[in-house]
Amino acid sequence: MSKADNMLSILWLLKTQKRVTARQMAEHLEIHIRSVYRYIDALCASGVPIVADSGHNGGYSLPPSFRDAPLLFDRDEQKALVHAARFALEAGYPFAGVLNQAIAKLKRYTNEEQLHAIQRHETGLDVIHPPADASQTELLKELELACGDRRTLRMEYRKGSETDATSRLLDPYGLVYWKSRWYLVGYCRLREEIRSFRVDRIQSLAGTDSVFERPADFSARDFFMNRLLPDFSSKERLIPVTVRGKPEALNDLCSHWLLGHALAGRSKEEARFLLDEPALRMYVPYLFLPYGKAVKVLEPELLRERIAGVAEELMNFYREPLH
Repeated sequence: MSKADNMLSILWLLKTQKRVTARQMAEHLEIHIRSVYRYIDALCASGVPIVADSGHNGGYSLPPSFRDAPLLFDRDEQKALVHAARFALEAGYPFAGVLNQAIAKLKRYTNEEQLHAIQRHETGLDVIHPPADASQTELLKELELACGDRRTLRMEYRKGSETDATSRLLDPYGLVYWKSRWYLVGYCRLREEIRSFRVDRIQSLAGTDSVFERPADFSARDFFMNRLLPDFSSKERLIPVTVRGKPEALNDLCSHWLLGHALAGRSKEEARFLLDEPALRMYVPYLFLPYGKAVKVLEPELLRERIAGVAEELMNFYREPLH
């Protein structure tokens, strides 16, 4: 048998028996005992938690939690892993080499029928995404390792409105991928609060000997989204926005990341959102402009005036003569 077949056979023996000696495995597989030791080492290196007990009643065994788990992925699980890898690679996942290696291993250690199924489903799904910035790969790797190791970083960071970078110590809690950009969420010791930072604005990074404790149950994703969305717990501070328009345009608006969360009611030709005043003044007007006459804001007057003002500014800008 091949090396892969022998390794799988050893795994089956360990799963079906409480403890097996190397000699028993060698006799069962009709191979040399030194080959058993090599296969055991290879399985351990692959992440299998094999327990070795010495002594008269010693041998090899698996922890009960691993012994009760399925040994292989079924067809739907294999398909899901291959599809998820496509999304990750298109997003600029920094450990692309290891991910490709894992998918190659998945294909290598499956039977011919399952391999054909994987290949059929693999070609049935594609992801089109803006090109990932390859220059960030090593930086993302360093950031992810620091998040996992709970290691404080010294970071030189430049905000978009500043020309000089600021040096700060940061406890990195997690990475967030949002609208084709990577963000780092962590505790900034300079500002003494949790903040988010655009990875492409990090000028330099250095590790330190300091470690930190991540807050229990903290979610970098939830923190990031809460900073973007209105505070829906204080609805008395939110302003109703009523929009009438073509159903296709309203469907598109309601699927927007901000308006989708702020949706309070919907009929075929009208939608009602709850938004805060800063959003209405700053960026919501720009969400409606591309739809032209396909949608019309009925209320509030504040938003109607802001859309008209933005459109007028844009018209005046393009009517200015070129120099």
